[in-house]
Formats: sequence, C-alpha cells, structure tokens
Amino acid sequence: MHEMTDGFLTDEIRAARDTVVRFMRDEVVPVMDGYEERKEFPRELVRKAGQIGLYGSIFPDWVGGTDMGYLAAAVITEELTRMDARFASSTNQQGVTCPLCIFLAGTEEQVLKYVPNFLAGETIGMMSLSESGGGSDPVGNMKTTAKRDGNVYRLNGSKMWTTLANQCDVGMLFAKTDSGAGASGVTAFLVEPKKYPGFEARPIPMHGLSQALDSCTVFLDDFVVPVENRIGEEGEGFKIIMRALQPGRLNVAARSVGIAQACLDESLRYLNERVLRGRPIGTNQMIQADLADMVANIEASRLLVYRTAMMMDEGRMSNRIASITKYHASLTAKHASDKAQQFFGGYGLARQSRVAWLTSYAYLYFNGEGSTNVQRILIAEDALGYKRADRHVGKLQFRDPRNCPAPASLAS
Repeated sequence: MHEMTDGFLTDEIRAARDTVVRFMRDEVVPVMDGYEERKEFPRELVRKAGQIGLYGSIFPDWVGGTDMGYLAAAVITEELTRMDARFASSTNQQGVTCPLCIFLAGTEEQVLKYVPNFLAGETIGMMSLSESGGGSDPVGNMKTTAKRDGNVYRLNGSKMWTTLANQCDVGMLFAKTDSGAGASGVTAFLVEPKKYPGFEARPIPMHGLSQALDSCTVFLDDFVVPVENRIGEEGEGFKIIMRALQPGRLNVAARSVGIAQACLDESLRYLNERVLRGRPIGTNQMIQADLADMVANIEASRLLVYRTAMMMDEGRMSNRIASITKYHASLTAKHASDKAQQFFGGYGLARQSRVAWLTSYAYLYFNGEGSTNVQRILIAEDALGYKRADRHVGKLQFRDPRNCPAPASLAS
C-alpha cells in the first residue's frame, strides 16, 4: 500500500502505524457503529487513544507527548482516518490546533496545566474560530466580542462549525477585544464551557457525517472567561491562530489521504468480487483507467503530506506548502470518493455502505477547514507575487514544540 513512501519513514513511525491499525481494528471499528446509533460521543475511545500516544506526536515528552514529529502525526492521522473517518475527527482538537495554541503562546503554567490532558485524551478540546457571517474570512468578519470586566472577560456573540463544542471540557475560542482594529483586535481565549456560565452549544444536523462527534453552533451570552485564561496578549490572537492552522492543514490533508486510501481499498475489494457477464468488473478498461487515476493521485498527495510534515519537522516556514498540500489532498479525496461511488453504483448510496460515509467526509474536507477555493487563491496570489503565503511570521516569540526543552521549574 505504501511502497513509494515507506522509505521516508523510520522504524519507529512504522511501528506507530502498526499500533494504530491494532487499536482501530480491536477497539474502535467493532463498536463505532454502536456509538453512532446511540448518538453517543466515544469519550472512552478518545481516552484510550490518548493513553497509547496517538495524539502526542508533535509535542515534547515533558507535556506528555511522544516527540516523534509532524511526519509521525501525519502517518497516524492518515491511518486513523482510513480505518474510521468518524473517530478520526477528534485528532485536530486533541493533538493539533487546540493544544498547539496553548503551547505556542500560553504561559508556562497554562501549558503544564492543560496540554498534557489533551494529549492523554482526558480533556476534550475544541477550536472555535468560524462565524456564520465569516465564511472564508473568519477574522476579518468576526463579530464576537470580549469585554474586560475586572478579573474576567465577558464574551458575546456566536460561532459556527465548532466540532465537539457540546462535549468540550477546555477549548480555544477567538473574539474581538477591539472591534475596530481588524485582525489586530482578535484575542485568543482558553475557555471552560462546563465551569462558567453563558455558553451554549447546539449540534448542527449534518447529512452523512457522524452523529456521535458533532459540529455545533455556539452561543455566547456574557460567557465568563477569567483574565488568566487569555492566551498571549490582547490583539495577538490572529498571529497565534495563523501559526496553529499550518499543522491543522497538514492534519486535514492527512485525513483526506486516509479517505482516498479507504475508497481505494473498498474499490479494489469490490472490483474483484463483483462479477458481471462471467468476469470481475475490474477487468473493464474504463474502470481500470479511473482506478489508475485514483492510485496516482493518492501517491502524489501522500508524498506532498510527507514533504510538508518533514519541512515542519525541520522548522521551516510552511504556510505555502501546507496550502498546496491541503488543496491537492482534498481534490484527491473527492475524486477517489466520486469514482468509488460510480464503481459501487446503487450500493454506494446505502447508508450502511462505507463508501457513503467516505464520500460525505471527502466533501467535508474539500469544502471545509480551509476550503479548496480559498487554497487556490492563496497559492495563485503567492505565485503571482501579490501576497506572500509565508508572510505570517510576526514578532511573537512562539515556543517551537519540536525544539523546546523542559522548563526549569520541572527540573527543580
């Protein structure tokens, strides 16, 4: 399955991939349909995934990470998604954007208090940035406000497409502390919805997607956030989220490759099993042509994912390559699911069909989490010299999770 790309992986990463396969095969796949039928969040499965280190690849060991790097994280994420795209929806909140924002710009106390619990699967996270009127410009059109009131901020407004907001223990939420300052008025907050009043999450019914891991609308009515839960200073939220979204795009790209690979796996099985006029339908040349495109696209997208991950592991600027990778991988997932649907015919439309689930998630990653058309604009403007994609360096001194020694307080 990975003949072209396995040469990039260490024995440690291959062993981690094998661990994912065993965990998903033994612990998740047999029970995930039951969680879906009950519309029950699989909290215990998330905890088990955290216990065996599936969320900690990009973080150092002093916060409970495995310190294996972005390449390991991409490989783990692809495999999780290949085996069950629904369960893999938790990877960004638990092991990438949410804990990463805290690690990048939080105080030492915040990092030590919160990040280890995300990676261990003990704390369920969320990332709340988008708003109903924001579309592809969530920062420029942000309406949610945060007003300081003594030792707390009071947040008012609403958010959209916040995955796991209805399950969240601790999460990241972005609001305007200065409504007239554009991106410079955005501030990052570490929020605790179960601890403070004024937070309501309502699941959004999504056709074909998980009913156990919901995307939600969030309503904030004087929602209380203590001042000590602000991440960074007022007005630094835009720089924090732009830094955290680069690994987030890698995560989505890896999930897209996992979707595409699962479509290929299902197609190969079916094309050899389905017999028409006395021979497997895979012997038809038109089907073989589509299958060849699927294989080539998947290999190319996986190579892009690995290249992006390696650049991040090297500490190189990666916004441009992350956009290219997310764009290419989302096209690959959409193409693979479209062809799989055609191979399966009516069977691919049945709710119990795995192909039906995979198609829904392929379209989710094509349109969401940095939509494909937005990535096109970023890539084209960079190529034309209009707007450099790797411009968001800023003056903030972020911690680098791949090169950050333990603080002196731990040694003492």
